[in-house]
Amino acid sequence: MARLILSLDGQVLAEYNMNKERYTVGRLPDNDVRIDSPAISGHHSLIINILNDSFLEDLNSTNGTYVNGKLIKKHALQHSDVITVGHHQLRFVEVQTNDSAQEEFEKTMVITPGSAMANQAAKRASAAVAATPPLAAKPAPAPPPVTSAPVVPVPPVAKSKDKDKDKEKDSHTATVAGADAPVALQKAKLQVLSGAFAGRELDLNKALTTLGRPGVQVAAISRRAEGFFIIHVDSGKAEDYPLVNGSPIGQQARKLANNDVIQLAGVKMGFFEG
Repeated sequence: MARLILSLDGQVLAEYNMNKERYTVGRLPDNDVRIDSPAISGHHSLIINILNDSFLEDLNSTNGTYVNGKLIKKHALQHSDVITVGHHQLRFVEVQTNDSAQEEFEKTMVITPGSAMANQAAKRASAAVAATPPLAAKPAPAPPPVTSAPVVPVPPVAKSKDKDKDKEKDSHTATVAGADAPVALQKAKLQVLSGAFAGRELDLNKALTTLGRPGVQVAAISRRAEGFFIIHVDSGKAEDYPLVNGSPIGQQARKLANNDVIQLAGVKMGFFEG
């Protein structure tokens, strides 16, 4: 849904939700947007809404209709256009729903998997994370000292009459003891902190998420058992790396920590685990 915001000398006078097909602007009482000013014609201009598009037309007014400072006869309205009639301004605002705003954010910042840039990011991520030195392993504790102790005879264990059940029980115990427990991958998300999409969130639930704007700055976030890593993929200028907490990440993969602030392609995003 679109909206018109009427103002004079910077002071907002009224707002109109555009839920009808036609809106007239003028001085006479029968207008949808009435502006009582001698600089406004009786029926000054007309706005027609067709599906998701809005069109402005001047109705042969005395003083003309302007959009962003230019005199028009007909004009396809865009978000944030400023219509000037007489001394008044009407700002045209397209109000997006949360779903459409989220989709727009993902289209703007998230690079589609399978694209050339995403494939480049996958190769870069594999090489960068593989080159990241592993965390130092903790030394194994020293074995306890061996002391002599008196030998105590152990009575023989009574065997079950049902040998097949004993074998089945032993087999099951060995399987459970020897099985590798699956490693639970961490959960994390990005939250946009600046710009038009501030407040939008993106779940990092893929093995690799490629973000940015090709030709400006592109990075990838790799999700691994040991955590999340951000890797520089491409930029429009040499050595123009994404920032984490204000510092360039360089060519190496950098492990992200909870509450880190990432700056990529002019957008600040917070990294949050859990």
